[in-house]
Amino acid sequence: MLTAYTLDCCRLVGLDAHKDAADVPHAVWLDLERPAPEDYAFATRETGLALPQPEDITEIESSSRLSSDGDVLTMTMPIVSRGEDGLSASAAGYVLSPDRLVTIRLAPSLVISQFVSQPHTIGPSPSASLFVGLLEALVYRQADALEQLRHELDKLSREIFHTRFAGTKADTAIRGRNTEAALQRVLTTLGRDYDTITFLRDSQLGIARICGYAASTAEWLPATVKTRLAALERDIASLNEFSTHLTDKVQFLLDTTLGLINIAQNSLIKLLTIVSIVGIPPTLIAGIYGMNFKDIPELSWTYGYGYAWALMIASAVLPLAWFRKKGWV
Repeated sequence: MLTAYTLDCCRLVGLDAHKDAADVPHAVWLDLERPAPEDYAFATRETGLALPQPEDITEIESSSRLSSDGDVLTMTMPIVSRGEDGLSASAAGYVLSPDRLVTIRLAPSLVISQFVSQPHTIGPSPSASLFVGLLEALVYRQADALEQLRHELDKLSREIFHTRFAGTKADTAIRGRNTEAALQRVLTTLGRDYDTITFLRDSQLGIARICGYAASTAEWLPATVKTRLAALERDIASLNEFSTHLTDKVQFLLDTTLGLINIAQNSLIKLLTIVSIVGIPPTLIAGIYGMNFKDIPELSWTYGYGYAWALMIASAVLPLAWFRKKGWV
């Protein structure tokens, strides 16, 4: 899909590039979302710019992501896309010239949809102002996502240490009926959060590289745009530190959850061991008095049956009492 945007005062006006081809030369921004070959051909013909192909946008080498040809900058970076299955990694490309901005996205972006609907402050170079505005919108959205992750991890931490798995009777909590399902859910949530942090950090590093590269390479950028790019670099540095903190917290909660799983497994093994030990003496006694020998001393004894029962019960209860005294049950 190809959308062209013109400026009407401080707002963007979207055009269907193929239907409104006569207005495309006046467009300051061309946005290609999952473009078809005809979209590439149309944008290249109208702008005269060399646009990166999808396979170029997904390259990971810095030399492939950042390049310049005169006053034209070509930059690519990872982005985070939200689909039906949740967040996933994608990529986007930016071609920036003094009079035109072209963006190429391999997946839909809610950030760009919101960016288009907002008013903008346009400086001497509209294309550069829109470019840095897009980067700022991405960084602000990433900051919101990291804050949401922090709240989710704090909630998991309270659940692990203060609610479901903690209390005055830890063993009872560990043996709770829903403990296994709850721990599996915690592991799934931590894995999803770790993936999200990874996606966000990749995107942050991409934006940081683009900011530094654009500010140092494009001499035609207005001073106000370079100032905004420098501020973005500082914001990204702080977000990277916060991402590192969240990564450490995810690892800590993961280790704790695995420890709780080990405790639950050990509790089950201990229970089975106690049951087997308690059952051995009564089984031995029942085996002795179940032998079919004629000269068993208690064979004709009136109280033999009750005596055998009492002996078996005592042989089961005494070990349990001893285990309880030791604090094992």
